[in-house]
Order: sequence, then C-alpha cells, then structure tokens
Amino acid sequence: MNLRTSFTTFMTIALMSAASLSMAIQPNPLIKKDTLATPPKVSEEKNAVNDDDINRFTNTIVLIKDFYVQPVGDKNLLDDAIRGMVSGLDPHSEYLDQDTYKTLLMTTSGEFGGVGIEVTPEFGILKIVTPMDDTPAAKAGIKPGDYIVAIDGKLVSEMTLQNAVDKMRGKEGSNVILTILRKGEKLPLTFKLTRQIIHLASVKSKMLDSNFGYIRITQFQEPTAKLMHDAILALKNQNNGHLDGLILDLRNNPGGLLETAVQVVNNFLDSKNLRNRFKDLIVYTEGRLPETHYNAKASGSDILGGAPMVVLINGGSASASEIVAGALQDYRRALIVGATSFGKGSVQTVIPLDKTHALKLTTALYHTPSGRVIQNVGIVPDVQIEDLQVVKNKDEQDLAMIEPIKEYQLKNHLQGSTTTTSKVDRNDIVLAQTDFQLFQALKILRTIYMLEPTLTKTTKAP
Repeated sequence: MNLRTSFTTFMTIALMSAASLSMAIQPNPLIKKDTLATPPKVSEEKNAVNDDDINRFTNTIVLIKDFYVQPVGDKNLLDDAIRGMVSGLDPHSEYLDQDTYKTLLMTTSGEFGGVGIEVTPEFGILKIVTPMDDTPAAKAGIKPGDYIVAIDGKLVSEMTLQNAVDKMRGKEGSNVILTILRKGEKLPLTFKLTRQIIHLASVKSKMLDSNFGYIRITQFQEPTAKLMHDAILALKNQNNGHLDGLILDLRNNPGGLLETAVQVVNNFLDSKNLRNRFKDLIVYTEGRLPETHYNAKASGSDILGGAPMVVLINGGSASASEIVAGALQDYRRALIVGATSFGKGSVQTVIPLDKTHALKLTTALYHTPSGRVIQNVGIVPDVQIEDLQVVKNKDEQDLAMIEPIKEYQLKNHLQGSTTTTSKVDRNDIVLAQTDFQLFQALKILRTIYMLEPTLTKTTKAP
C-alpha cells in the first residue's frame, strides 16, 4: 500500500500548507495585475476534511490503478484530480496544463488554430458564447446560444472541457463535424467545418454614412485600445477631421483583457467633466480577499469631442464587452442598443503553479460604475432590437419597415427625372438586408444627432 501512503502524505501536506503555498503565487500579468496574498484564516467549518475523506480519496486512486480496464499513470491521475477539483468550482475556473497554458498565451496574442468558437460549459454540454468574425464557424452560420452536443460523432457530455476544445482544434485544412442544438429547431443541426489558422483582427472600421463612423471590436487583446484609437483618427481624417457620431459594435465579442476594456472606455469619457460622478470609476471588482479589490478610474479625454455614440451588443457580448457597455451606459455617454448581453461578470486570475502549469481561478466579480453587478444579469440595452432578417424583394414593395414609402413606389406613379432611389436610400436598403441591427443603430444615431444640434460644434474638436 505504498501508493496510498504516498498520496495520504501528499494530501496532508497540501491541506496543511495551502496558506504558505499561496504566498509564492504570482498571477500572470497578461490577465490581471493583482497579486494574491495569504488568504485570511478560516474557522472550522462543518465540511472540514477528516481522515475518512482522505482515505476515500486515496482508496479511489488505488482502486483505479488496480481495477481500471487500462493502466493509468500516477501523473495522469494527479492531473485529473486537480482538473476535476477546479472544474467543480464554476464554469470559468480551469486547470491549465502545459498545452492549455500555451494556448491561452497564443489566444491573448491574437492567433491560434481551430474553427473560431468561444464556448462555455452548461448543462453538461458546450454553449456557444460567440462565433468569431471571419472564421469557419461564423461563415457556416453557427450562432451565439447554440449548444454543441457532439464533435465528430462523439458526445460532448463524455468529454472534459479541454478534451472538447482540443477536438475542435487541429491541422489547418482538416475537417471537424459539430452536432448542434438550436432553439426553435426540432432536430439537431450538423455543421462540417474546415479548420484554419485563426487570425484575430480585433478592430475593424469604416464609414457608414457621409459623417458617421463604425468601429467593430472582436476581442479585447493587448493592442486593441491603440488600434481602435488609430482607427477613429483615420475615420476622422477621411471626413475632414470630424465625425458626427460613432457606432461601437461589440456584438459576439467574448471579452479579453480587463486593462484593455478600461483603455477603450477612457477614449470616450472626458475625465475633466465627469464631476466625480460614480467617483469617476470605469469598473471595480470585489472578491473575498482585499487584494482582489480593484478599481479603474477615468483619466482620458473624449476622442469624439462629445459626438453621439451607439453601442451594439447581443447575447454573445461578454466580460470585457459588458464592462465597456456598462460604463458608457452608466455615464450616459452612449445609447446601448441590441439584445441583453451574456452576463459573465466574474474575474479570472491566472496563477502559475510552475513554469508550464497554472490555475485560472475566479477571484472577484465586476461592478459597473453605478454598482450594478454584471454576473448572471448582463447589460440590458436602452433600446431592444431583435436580429431580424429582411427578405430581398425585386419590386421593393415591402420596404415600409426600412424607410417611409416614397412616390416612386406607388402604383402608376408619374415619371420624373428619375425613378430610382437615391444613393443614401439604396445603401440603407442594402444595410437593412445584410445587418438589420446595425441598420437600426444607424437610424438611432442619426436621430440623436438631429435632436442635439449643439454637438455639431463639438465634433470638430481636435
């Protein structure tokens, strides 16, 4: 019974020295710049571990080694024990072995291989938080809120989270088959996806109208705030140095780095004119330990000079996206439009165990400047807009929901110099047919601009 004795010793040492071990732990600066100190002493609890509990644990290991159908190594058992212990805490805490730790660093830097899906465990299967832009998953029509029940015919319920993620990754050009359940569909849907190298271009920009800009952020990575700042300046340069308004699109953005979200908000708040409202906070966190209490305050200037903003969100907007939307909503700097966000308001800190292994632990909860909790609630839009489909119509007789009826659309109308829609009207029709939520957001932005004529003076500020 040497194995049992060794594991009993291991468990006893681990339980007795947990506090001292935590003093040596430093979090990964890529995720959060907090440090964890020794946790406070906890009094005896009813569920305190006793000798019988330790015996049950070690006996389980012995029985697996003696009777399981295939040989299992001690290292695998130990890794699986840690993995199971952490996965039982919440959906976002995770044991990072050598491969997953490396993957985390790759995704933060902006490139990884796979099909481009952000997932979270739910009901024993995988819920899709968002398919990332311009990836095989997005192009195939996979949607936020879909559930993956099988990968290449194997049930997800029989896999760990990491096993499922690993099965979706693979060599560029190889195929993977996902079986998906979707609300409103009676039968499962099957998607055959071809893997590719996923390059995350975190910021995209364009002009929507002659004076209104559009910025899309797909994920909050280290360079995202600077890329967004530069993109807005480029749009302003295209438009004689000013914008009449901006749409910030955070739909299907699963989040990313907390510090980046703060930097993004800082680009739109004029810290000198906040009048200490909400103590100038952008976001703050609260956890069990004092070291997890974090706050970030506005310190920048408004790059738009007060021009109106609309922020687009949906059920795939999570974490850092919700921080940005919540802060701009609390300060009434932007109108939030779309559908209620995902509701991931927890902070994960990466704590190295050694050079190649780490724990990703939930250590705190986010709060918006006004004190709202995001967790399990999300950000509720000021204006709810469903993601509708506008069917193309050759005769353009069913466009009343897109624009007011014009003379040229009436039956037997008199001919004038032209019988076609203007360029602006035509662009609106195309936008409504391709992205109805964005079309509605642009209409709202135009309305805000027209109702606030004084903003035309401030939008030209440097």
